[in-house]
Amino acid sequence: MGRFIVANVLAVIFAAWGYLFYQHEQMASQPMSGMWMPPATLSAWNLVDFALVYFMWAVMMAAMMLPSAIPMILAFGRVCRQQNKPSYQLTGLFILAYLVIWLLFSCALTLLQWQMHGLAWLSPMMDNQNPVLAAGILFLAGFYQFTPIKNACLTYCKTPVGFLLTEWQEGAAGAFKMGLKHGAYCLGCCWAQMLIMFAVGVMNLLGMALLTLLVISEKSMPLQSKFICKAVGVAFLVWGVFLIYPAF
Repeated sequence: MGRFIVANVLAVIFAAWGYLFYQHEQMASQPMSGMWMPPATLSAWNLVDFALVYFMWAVMMAAMMLPSAIPMILAFGRVCRQQNKPSYQLTGLFILAYLVIWLLFSCALTLLQWQMHGLAWLSPMMDNQNPVLAAGILFLAGFYQFTPIKNACLTYCKTPVGFLLTEWQEGAAGAFKMGLKHGAYCLGCCWAQMLIMFAVGVMNLLGMALLTLLVISEKSMPLQSKFICKAVGVAFLVWGVFLIYPAF
């Protein structure tokens, strides 16, 4: 059953990355006159524009965040099997609730992108065209790495067994609530890092891949979370300085 759950999670991850790769190739190969692009003015956005941008962010969040949740998903399913509970159904609810948090966050990202297009901070191809903004995002992400809430959330994400021991709730409703709580901890850990996509280009596949690897590394490296947070924070701050220096 554990392998079946992992296979399903991996299928979702590969499908999400496949969609992102397809979208990236479409943007790279089609002429600008023949492709959809987010409107440059706020008033020009309609429901279809919001829906397309939201769907892009929702798929991106699933592609980038689900891989780092696999250890927690496996641990949850293992506990369910040990207690002779319906592992597949409960684990499915746990995963769904985890994704709900990131789907809600995608709403905020969509609104942010809407505003950035209106301010001409993003190009029609969704690339950053304001180095000060890019540096500001990196400074925000860097300074956030030094905050107690980042360290606390990362500690919960790095210890699946500890999370399950302290947060376990019975039944389908309990599984869903646990998924929401784990998703909230994960959001508290990684929300600032996700904003970096606005700095490197919203559809930058390399940026997505590197941030995904960073999130996985933060949660899996056998080091104290406080040390990891500070090391990554310094890297973001240095990167921000290099970006902003040419602007002046």
